[in-house]
Parts: sequence; C-alpha cells; structure tokens
Amino acid sequence: MKKILFRKLLFDYLTFTFFALISTSIVIWVFQAVNFLDIMIEDGRDYLVYLKFSFLNFPKILSKILPFVLFFSIFYVTIKYELNNELIIFWNFGINKMQIVNFILKISFFLMLLQIFLTSYIVPYSQDLARSFIRSSTVNFYGNFIKPQKFNDTIKGVTIYADKKNTDGTLLNLYIKKEIKKNEFQITYAKFGKFKEISNTTVLVLYEGATINIKNKEYSNISFSKSDFALSNLKSNTTTYKKTQEISSDKLIKCIYNFYKFKKFSYDIENCSTGNFQDILKEFYKRFIIPIYIPVLILVPFLLIILSKESPNYQKLRLITFFTGFTIIIFSETTIKFISNLIMQNISLILAPIVILTFIYLYLYIKFKTNFSKI
Repeated sequence: MKKILFRKLLFDYLTFTFFALISTSIVIWVFQAVNFLDIMIEDGRDYLVYLKFSFLNFPKILSKILPFVLFFSIFYVTIKYELNNELIIFWNFGINKMQIVNFILKISFFLMLLQIFLTSYIVPYSQDLARSFIRSSTVNFYGNFIKPQKFNDTIKGVTIYADKKNTDGTLLNLYIKKEIKKNEFQITYAKFGKFKEISNTTVLVLYEGATINIKNKEYSNISFSKSDFALSNLKSNTTTYKKTQEISSDKLIKCIYNFYKFKKFSYDIENCSTGNFQDILKEFYKRFIIPIYIPVLILVPFLLIILSKESPNYQKLRLITFFTGFTIIIFSETTIKFISNLIMQNISLILAPIVILTFIYLYLYIKFKTNFSKI
C-alpha cells in the first residue's frame, strides 16, 4: 500500500509539472517566435530558415523555466493534498513525513541530472545548429530587408540606401556601396531601381545613374541609363563565429582545465581566450551548477507539511514557503553575475546550493525527528 501511495504522489507531481512545463513553454515559444519573424522579414530570410531557427530554440526555453515550474508545481500539488485531506492517508498507513521528503529528494536528483543533460548538451547543440542555419543561409527576399532612409547592410560587403520605397516595390534615389577587396570598392547611385527575377537570379535593376570604381585611390566613373546589380551570389552579413553559449561542454571544460592546469588557453577552441575566460566560467556555471538548485527548490515546498491546515499559522507558513522558494530562484539566477577569475569566490558560489540544500534538509529532519525512527 505504501508503494501505491508513493506512486500516486509521484504521478500527481510529475503529471502537473509536465503539463505546466509544456503549456508554459509553448506560450513563451509562440511570443518568441513572433520576434524571430524579424529574421525573415527584415533580413529577407527563407521561411524554412525561420521555422528551423524557431523550433531549435524550444530546448532553451524548457531549460530556463524548468526550475520555476518544478517549484510552483510541487508547491501547488502539496497544498492541494493538504486541503483535500489526502496527506492524512499517508499518516494513517504509517508513512511519516521524512519518508516523503527522502522519497522526493531522490527523485529530485534524477531531475537535476536531467536538467544538467539538457543545459550541457541539448541546449548548446540546438543553439549551435540553429545559428548554423543563419550562418549558412542566404538572403532570399531582398525586397523585405531594405527599409527607406536607412543604411541596410544585411548583405555582406554591401550597403544599400533608398530615399523612398513605393507600394509597387520601386526604390527611389538609391545608393549602393560594394566592397570588393582591400582598398577597392564600388559606389553606385541611381534615380530608381526595382528587384526582378531574371533567369532564376535575383537582380536589382537600376535606372539613370552612375557607378564609381575606386581602387588604390584611383577613380573611374561609368554612367548608365539601365544597369543590373546581381545579388544572388552575395552572402549574408551574419556573424560566422560561435558564441560562448553555442560551444560544446567538453570544449568548455577543456578550456578551463588547460588554463588552470597549464596557465594557457586552447586557441583551437572557439572563444577560449583571456578576454572571454570569465564568460567561459559563467557558461560552465550556468550549465552544471545552477541545476543543483533543483533539489533545493523541490525540497522547499515540503516546509508546508510542518503544520496542518487547521493550524492558525498555516496561511503564514504558505506565504513564507512561497517567498523562500521565489527568493532561491532569484538567487540562483543572479549568482552567475558574481562568477569571476577568483577561484575561492567561484568555489563559494558552487558550494552555495549544496549548503542551502543541507540546511533545509536538516531543518526538516529536526522538525520531524519524533517520527524519524520509523524511517
């Protein structure tokens, strides 16, 4: 019977957490996906690039809100159990409060490992893959990214300015600067122009203008009544190097190990340099240390079972428990700002969740010690 009760309790916790996590993640993802429309509309990207980039950001959303959802779900379900007198069933079958705490604590360590796997492997991989679609993509919808009275530099090496854009897509008073090589570039201006598809190639057709070629401070000027400016072979002006959050965890660890072991950096690893080392440490902390707060956040709601709902202080206990968990969530997210090159300071931040977890567990143990012998 005890196993059935524990299974039922775990099922209720995990079911509510799962649906809360998925529903919340989808809502956040939808709002974020709307913002990602800029990738397609303003930068002229393909629809497929937009969809891939949006979907691959979903694991990051999951990892971000998992600690929040876990705490609020367990907090809610525990209160529901108390208000519905379901916890009394546990006490009647000889299950004491520390047994429940120990059971859920074991489950919390599994969830912590799951979060570490998510933050250390799935999220960096998905972020790198998402960024790779942007890095390797080309601009497909050229008419979209050109905004009148703005210098548009979405295309690598090309800056386009238009004074006005008519409803039919005609661009007025065009200025185009194209970088060819070092100390060599081309400036083209035209009274008006329009994008056209010629033999499956996107061309900006220019009318009534001139092209100035500048090479090693030598100038040549060519006037035209009509000229085609091809864009199909030009690349996007997107950053090609990996961001720190996109680097794999094994490379992060290798970078940190080499520095503290040999006092040097692995320059074959992206972003592994003196100027970026603090960000490397912060990324490591975010992936491997912040998930340790999950057992803490799962344990905090069990402060609620210290008192029964009939106690006059039960409402006060609910508020204290909620704000304790909320404070720990904020603390866990803000400690990353204190990561530095100082070893002792970093060690103290790493030990913080372990110390907090130990303190809460001992506090519950002391409160329930009269029944501890039954465990």
